[in-house]
Amino acid sequence: MTDTHAAATAAVDAAAALVGAAARHLAENATENGRISVSKLDQHQVVAYDLAHAAAAVAGSRVMLSYAQHGDFEAKLSYTYIADVFADIVSRLVGREAEWGVDPADLASAHDFVAAHRDPAFLESLADELPRHGTGPAHLDDEFDMVRDTFHRFAEDKIRPVAEHIHRTNADIPDDIINGMAEIGSFGLSVPEEYGGFAAGGESDYLAMCVATEELSWGSLGAGGALITRPEILTRAIVKGGTEEQKHGWLPQIASGERIVGVMVTEPDYGSDVAGVKVTATPVDGGYVINGVKTWCTFAGRADTLMVLARTDSDRSLGHRGLSVLVVDKPPAPGHHFAFDDGRDGKMEGRAIDTLGYRGMHSFEVAFDNWFVPAENLIGMDSGLGKGFYLQMEGFENGRLQTAARAVGLMQAAFEAGLGYAQDRKVFGRPIFDYQLSKVKLAKMAALICAGRQFSYEVARMMARGEGALEASMVKAYVCRAAEWVTREALQLHGGMGYAEEFPVSRYFVDARVLSIFEGADETLCLRVIARRLTEQMLSA
Repeated sequence: MTDTHAAATAAVDAAAALVGAAARHLAENATENGRISVSKLDQHQVVAYDLAHAAAAVAGSRVMLSYAQHGDFEAKLSYTYIADVFADIVSRLVGREAEWGVDPADLASAHDFVAAHRDPAFLESLADELPRHGTGPAHLDDEFDMVRDTFHRFAEDKIRPVAEHIHRTNADIPDDIINGMAEIGSFGLSVPEEYGGFAAGGESDYLAMCVATEELSWGSLGAGGALITRPEILTRAIVKGGTEEQKHGWLPQIASGERIVGVMVTEPDYGSDVAGVKVTATPVDGGYVINGVKTWCTFAGRADTLMVLARTDSDRSLGHRGLSVLVVDKPPAPGHHFAFDDGRDGKMEGRAIDTLGYRGMHSFEVAFDNWFVPAENLIGMDSGLGKGFYLQMEGFENGRLQTAARAVGLMQAAFEAGLGYAQDRKVFGRPIFDYQLSKVKLAKMAALICAGRQFSYEVARMMARGEGALEASMVKAYVCRAAEWVTREALQLHGGMGYAEEFPVSRYFVDARVLSIFEGADETLCLRVIARRLTEQMLSA
């Protein structure tokens, strides 16, 4: 181990120890009758939120310590990231030491390492290598290079040529993109082989999903990277809780692209607070009738298969234990509005919600009025009653990992755009890239992207072992916030042209803003998942 790597390790250890001490302090303040009280935890939301992001950044730093061992350039990226993480934690801590319950002096030992790797001269030297090495090699096996090449070429040939048109006109995703993605196996990446997909049951399934998602998102977040998320969520719910008949009936059709999936969980009054879902699925002869309104139902128009989380038990005191998941069939519908009847006086009507970015898939608000669903379309049938929350979470946890991969792909596109423009555009007689501030920005961008990618891969490996639920929330929260900064700075490097729709970087900027909202809003993930689990771990330690 080199002296520099030893110093980096010591810095990460110091940050981890501080975060651990703060988590113990927060646990003490939020404990009631030997358990973490959500109401007490909510009295310390600011600290809990900052602590969650700090813990996620430290987890990413651990991953980057390993990545640094691959070579000199990898080490520079890793140490840049770790030093920046350290500075971010200090900025969150200053003035709130008492609330955190820690002594900032505990971080003093890392000062020299952090100073060396936040030095503008060091970052300039890193930036000088970016035109050759980009955001660093992935260091995955050759099979994943093949996956990356396949999806990158598809994104370059099929998605990028139409991405700007889709964004500017809020148009539908062309069928040739959907059909092309089906042909290269995009929708079967998580479907087990025995049901017509490509998932063999190992860590390669999760890693391949990350790689494919990243490349499709590099093409376009709305017209590429998000297309495989919804079938992924439904697939995992069916694999977890479906009957064999349901698996054999639905999964091959999802894998082939014969079924195009939309997911309906959120409601106008209930987003991340899923336990409050009000849409009902009432038992009737032969099945259920659905009543109520779902919102933010991405791709609900084009989809012909909907995953709907609904209340099948009228006792609302049961909370999430009264929810089930139904697979609802409907005709595909182009455009921004649809209305159908089920032939039994039941109705379904949807309208698209206009958004700043993330266009093409269209997010709908959908109203159900006595829409009939056959009994065999409840996932798990009788054994699935009341288990809807757990089944949808089976998909959503992996969806958070996938969203982190989407953020990485989007950041990569923004970084390449920013670097290319900075090299070509001259200001005051010199390329923008030659200025110190530009180089420092690009160096930090590269480090954040590399860390997001490597952190995602590590979480993928954990999830393949049946672990990593907490880390999936961590990587999603951290990387999606990073994407906002990276896309902003890429736009800034373009100057006035970044604000013009003539350059894709303006699309990257508005698309990035949705990442911290969907698949678990940033605040909810930090407060209700990450901080809560961190404090619960302290009680059980």
